[in-house]
Amino acid sequence: MSVSLTVADSKRAFHSAFPYVIAPLYRRLVDELLVELHLLSHQKGFAADGLFAAGLTQVFDSFSEGYRPAEQRQPLFLALCSANGFDGAKLRALADEARTAVGHHSVEEVKGWLSNRGEGAPALIAGLLQGVQRPDFHYSRLVAVGLLSLLQSAQGAEAMDPQALRSAAHEIGEAMGLIKDRVDKDLSLYAGNIEKMSQAVELMEETLAAERRRRERAANEASPT
Repeated sequence: MSVSLTVADSKRAFHSAFPYVIAPLYRRLVDELLVELHLLSHQKGFAADGLFAAGLTQVFDSFSEGYRPAEQRQPLFLALCSANGFDGAKLRALADEARTAVGHHSVEEVKGWLSNRGEGAPALIAGLLQGVQRPDFHYSRLVAVGLLSLLQSAQGAEAMDPQALRSAAHEIGEAMGLIKDRVDKDLSLYAGNIEKMSQAVELMEETLAAERRRRERAANEASPT
């Protein structure tokens, strides 16, 4: 995209691609991702690689859980991407490919490969780390979440404590040359915000269910006996 494009331009492009009302609960997600993707698209050292794709899809899927109507979730993701010059379908496919590749191996294997910057890893997994190895590599929180997402896809991850997986991602990030404090902060905020969002979605569902019950009672009381 041209460097002359602004955040406002990205927002206009998004609303043109997604002309639907967004529930208040999800507006912050949309605004934050729009700005984040806009800024990343203008960074010289940024690459839309598998690690980024895994992080982006993980963040979107986690925070859009419970979005209604459900059939608008994918168009919403595609619009967020296209508004900033990204191909959402390709990023989704790239993330799925990365998680599938990691899913054939154990957590310990994946930890070892990632910590050694891909040394000895299968080609696809090694390729995930090419961007990190560039001298002009630009870090973003989506890289940290991408690391966590890949670990969660490995064999045996489902039996591990979530905190243990986050700790492993912290260690891997440090071994890869990422700033440990940044990775720690980003993953801690991600985990905390996911919990808050889950609680908010649960409350919203309970409120909607209560409202449906109220309307049903009102309708029954209004019906002739």
